[in-house]
Amino acid sequence: MRPRKKTTGAAISVAVHDEIRSGRATPERKLAICGEAASFAPEERIEILAILAADPDARVRQSAASTLLTQPLPNVIAALARSNAAPEMFAYCAAEFPKRPGVADALARNLTCPIAVLRPVVRYLSVTAVQDLFEDLDRLSTSPALVAALIESTVVSAEQREQLIELQREDLEGVEAFLEAAELAEPDAAKRQTLLQKISQLRVVERVQMAMKGTREARSMLIRDSCRVVQRAVLQSPQLTQREVEGFAAMTSLSDETLRLIATNRKFRKNYTITRALINNPKTPLEISLHLLPGITPQDLKILTTNKNIPDTLRTSASRLQRKRSDERRSS
Repeated sequence: MRPRKKTTGAAISVAVHDEIRSGRATPERKLAICGEAASFAPEERIEILAILAADPDARVRQSAASTLLTQPLPNVIAALARSNAAPEMFAYCAAEFPKRPGVADALARNLTCPIAVLRPVVRYLSVTAVQDLFEDLDRLSTSPALVAALIESTVVSAEQREQLIELQREDLEGVEAFLEAAELAEPDAAKRQTLLQKISQLRVVERVQMAMKGTREARSMLIRDSCRVVQRAVLQSPQLTQREVEGFAAMTSLSDETLRLIATNRKFRKNYTITRALINNPKTPLEISLHLLPGITPQDLKILTTNKNIPDTLRTSASRLQRKRSDERRSS
């Protein structure tokens, strides 16, 4: 006789989900499920209990809720991290456990968590979780309710709040900033005019979406947008190439804030061409240029000592570094 196949925890979980949602499970069966700890993986059990905590039967609800209160916090957070987590679990944890350490953060980090569930717990988020949300401009630009909740949060910094408010703007300011960029990005006058007309009709959130998902020509124009949040979206675009960033780093028409964003991005700093362009760009904030200076090659350092376009302090520091390297070579 063939040995029976062992049923996995995942298979049991799927079967129980189906049994509960199809209405086949009786109240007695549901109460029994609340006590079947050994049958499920910890995070699967928490999910099933959360579903039962919304059951029409008061006895089932109370039993499931009581059992949920005994579950270790790490297991609850692990359950919330599941990509296929049940909506009932998000709703239950947001309503009952929002103040527990890490629960609100876990809700925010799961992209399948409904914004309607997440919004009320934003005030319990850690600084790190708020920063993660702030960096996800694709999500923010499509979630006005989440933006509104973050603006009201006491954890959001003044600078972050300003950029979140920018996302709510309906108007387009500084259209003239695109004119010069348009000629560089799109030589064809007809196509250039079409792109300009399109951008001029977009709200900030729509320009953020274009910055992240649009063409190279659109990015070349939007990097000069007067809204910092749009500039950041360009630099976060998954379509953005290193060659484009090399060009941005050399632009004297970009704001010092945009150049700072490029310089503080680890991925961009690994590209020596970008580093060299930033140091030679007179618009790059001086403290950034001085920080990047030690990574410059001897040949480029020599050129830097004679560059009249950069600040005197940077040129003097370059000369000092050049003499120091020469002394070290002679003494070695």
